[in-house]
Amino acid sequence: MEDADERAIERSPDVTEVTEGSTAEETGEPASEISYDEQRYPARPRRLRPRDQFRGGTLRRFLTDPRNANGLNPSYVEWLVRQSMLKDADVLSRQLSGQPSMWRNPYARPDARRAIESTDVWFTAYPISLITRPGESFLDALGDEALWEAFEWVGINGIHTGPVKRAGGITGWQETPSVDGHFDRISTQIDPDFGDENAFRRVADVADAHGGSVIDDIVPGHTGKGADFRLAEMAYKDYPGIYHMVEIPREDWGLLPEVPAGRDSVNLDADTERELSARGYIIGELQRVIFYTPGVKETNWSATAPVVGADGLERRWVYLHYFKEGQPSINWLDPTFAGMRLVIGDALHSLGDLGTSALRLDANGFLGVEKSAEGLPAWSEGHPLSHAANHIIAGMVRKVGGFTFQELNLTMEDIRDTGAVGADLSYDFVTRPGYHHALATANTEFLRLALTTALETGLEPAQLVHGMQNHDELTYELVHWATTHRDTVYPFRHGEYTGGEIAELVRAELTEKLTVEADFNLVFTQNGIACTTASLIAATQGKATLADVTESDVPAIRDAHLLLAKYNSWQPGVFALSGWDLTGSLTLPADDVRHLISSGDTRWIERGAHDLLDVAPDAASSASGMTRARSLYGSLGRQQADPDSFLTGLRDVLRTRRDHGIAVASQVDIPQVGHPSMLVMVHRLDGGDRLREDAPLQITVLNFSGETIEGTVRSEWLVPQSTAVDATTGDVVGRVDELQSFSLELGPYAGLFLVLEGASTDD
Repeated sequence: MEDADERAIERSPDVTEVTEGSTAEETGEPASEISYDEQRYPARPRRLRPRDQFRGGTLRRFLTDPRNANGLNPSYVEWLVRQSMLKDADVLSRQLSGQPSMWRNPYARPDARRAIESTDVWFTAYPISLITRPGESFLDALGDEALWEAFEWVGINGIHTGPVKRAGGITGWQETPSVDGHFDRISTQIDPDFGDENAFRRVADVADAHGGSVIDDIVPGHTGKGADFRLAEMAYKDYPGIYHMVEIPREDWGLLPEVPAGRDSVNLDADTERELSARGYIIGELQRVIFYTPGVKETNWSATAPVVGADGLERRWVYLHYFKEGQPSINWLDPTFAGMRLVIGDALHSLGDLGTSALRLDANGFLGVEKSAEGLPAWSEGHPLSHAANHIIAGMVRKVGGFTFQELNLTMEDIRDTGAVGADLSYDFVTRPGYHHALATANTEFLRLALTTALETGLEPAQLVHGMQNHDELTYELVHWATTHRDTVYPFRHGEYTGGEIAELVRAELTEKLTVEADFNLVFTQNGIACTTASLIAATQGKATLADVTESDVPAIRDAHLLLAKYNSWQPGVFALSGWDLTGSLTLPADDVRHLISSGDTRWIERGAHDLLDVAPDAASSASGMTRARSLYGSLGRQQADPDSFLTGLRDVLRTRRDHGIAVASQVDIPQVGHPSMLVMVHRLDGGDRLREDAPLQITVLNFSGETIEGTVRSEWLVPQSTAVDATTGDVVGRVDELQSFSLELGPYAGLFLVLEGASTDD
């Protein structure tokens, strides 16, 4: 004979809830007339009310299958809690609380030059694209002595590991893959596909032995849909406070879109966003929709399917995600401060447990959001809460002895202001599109405008990480020009253009040259272009297909690549480059990654696998399954043996950088030029001390064309009768005349690092 519990489970396979004391409204039963006794019952003395004699108030009996993955299964809830980042954060924070080490370091103000002096040339890794030995993990490969010997040989003294902690989501009892290259973090644990914590610590130890540092990532802006998000959907304890999420009452579920089978949420369209905003549920439209794709992401809000909570109630939520649907945004001003606790715990784990020296802050410009006046988008960029939250994160990191850098693609004022209190360094979204545009058009005018505007804004290049390719697209949103300064008028191309017009023109020219005239680079949503540095250069040199790039084209591509290395490294700030740069990797044919780019994320064509040490020459892909990219330069060892290789040329470039301390210098002028392909940057080699009277002047002169050019260098900072000396050869290049100028000749893609000698350079 079946017992009652089994019969109940059979009737409802997932869950049956029986609650004593439920009202007619709660149970859905029709109300009946109450008795005289029921009328008098609430008025009886409290000591006579049986319910008040028991703590907890209501007894709930759940008849549930222990295999069920929902809020009514205590085992499932506990399993999620054990995996959650918030739980780990609570444990980790208590380990440092009250320790004397927390008071040994200054932390209030960012210090870019202190950070640079600890590590100034970075290798930016991407875990799934590194080819390793059979059975060797990504982190084991990064801890290889031979790799660090090669890094030391060329002049690399820092490694940014890229995201290596578990990412993606959890559905039921199963983990789901990352939707954004492991930037949708769901755990403080190392992803087993990349290694383990001991392997990470070994990377830190080997780096230290070779004078290097390790840089990790944290993501203050969002998580993936892991244990923390699933517990938040269940309204469990503090977890909803981690996210910008709003519970929609059942009576308004009709406003929400249906969630298709096999999905857990669906993006809201603009009409639904407006309706929910009008009813006061959400703040509505934001200033922009990042990754906008019709039918996929039309707003920054998504609605969940119905979710059963740990209290037995079924809920639907609407949650904010600045980026993809699987990246719910963190709420930095919830009364529980659960989001802040989660992020700080993740940071302390990397710094205190894994041994990193610095952290990259991803998506940290979107930490505040606030409803604006009627009819206006919500305030979501440049918000004071973002500055405050970044100050807290960066201050905590400095307090334990590390530093931070941010990938903040906003206006120059936003980058300047956030950097004044938050991260020590910022990624160079200021001039990166500009130098790509200069190479694509053989004209540096937009690049010079960007550099000059940054100087006038008070944003020093010493505050920036000047990077070549990383895992992301060539970003050409040009936020500074297209948003706040869209109506500001600038002198440009012998006329006057607004910032918005300049942004539109530059984007159109980049798109035409890099994707229309070449079929191997692809547009990525509205954000930019998916390409490698080598494939970008190939397009600017007139190659229409990958097959058109032959061995005879490699020297010209290498020279242009070294030109970009000179631009990025022969100015103040950090210089960063990737494995795709070191090996000269081209993009993958789209058909090779069709399954990855089918959703619109074309960036996968630029993330081909590469073998830095030639440890698996026959491997067609990385251990993670990324297809091997075509390499124009070969492995590091092969390049070390070749005096004409990219790596050997890069070594000379970095030696010049190091010998003259340009990384911590002060940029003082971006002069007008006598040839459109020429760029001139003037610096004081003063270590950042503008009061230093004996600081020599340095001049970086670059040719962004494939032709030999003649031009004049002129700047009010140049001292008449001084001589311009090539720092790499010792040759005198020119003598400064009474008009504070000198002439020179530059070969195709050539660059000169000049130092002024023979006259005082006092201000």
